[in-house]
Amino acid sequence: MGKSGTKAGKSKKANGSGKNNPGKVKLPKKECCVDKPRCGRCPLRALAEGTLPAGYTVRHRKLVKV
Repeated sequence: MGKSGTKAGKSKKANGSGKNNPGKVKLPKKECCVDKPRCGRCPLRALAEGTLPAGYTVRHRKLVKV
């Protein structure tokens, strides 16, 4: 006999969230922490790499909406 109370075929990541989810892009931090080397979510790094989302820019080390 099978186990009672188990859900067959269900995975823990049913909602699609995770590192490989291309749906939602995480915004850079609101302000640069001026650490060297730059962190992965630094707005200055995103501006230099060209990965800053449309409608955003960096002024005085802070992420601002245009």
